[in-house]
Amino acid sequence: MTFTARCLILACGNPMREDDGVGPFLAQWAEEHWRDDPRVQVLCDHQWTPDMAEEIATAETVIFVDCSLDQTPGQILLRELSPASLKPGLVTHHLGAAELLRVAQDLYGIQPRRACLLTIGAGRIDLGEGLSSAVNDALPDAKELLELTVRQLLC
Repeated sequence: MTFTARCLILACGNPMREDDGVGPFLAQWAEEHWRDDPRVQVLCDHQWTPDMAEEIATAETVIFVDCSLDQTPGQILLRELSPASLKPGLVTHHLGAAELLRVAQDLYGIQPRRACLLTIGAGRIDLGEGLSSAVNDALPDAKELLELTVRQLLC
């Protein structure tokens, strides 16, 4: 299997659910930022699903981007990921980033050289457009961290 991207940015979220839209917002920014760089591929959907495993398996590195309800609103965290065990009865319509890495490894026998999860703490995920002030204020730092991480992964 050959790599289709040196760095895959895989974001999820729903822009119609306030801070849940931070993943799609950063994905759109990344798409524009690396538009002319074929080494970077950006994908975004409302949720991560098993059909994304092929893109993950064919990427050299991957950065998952999402909001988190377990963090203070606007808090930015970046952590390394390893494939997680799949739990019995796992829902097939939505997977966490670590479980999706496991699906890619199990289906294709390969996983990215490195995988990271970039999360931004969400304050509100009710129906509605727009980001909370805490998340909006965190966007410059989130973009900077995403850019730095991509640069490091491309080395």
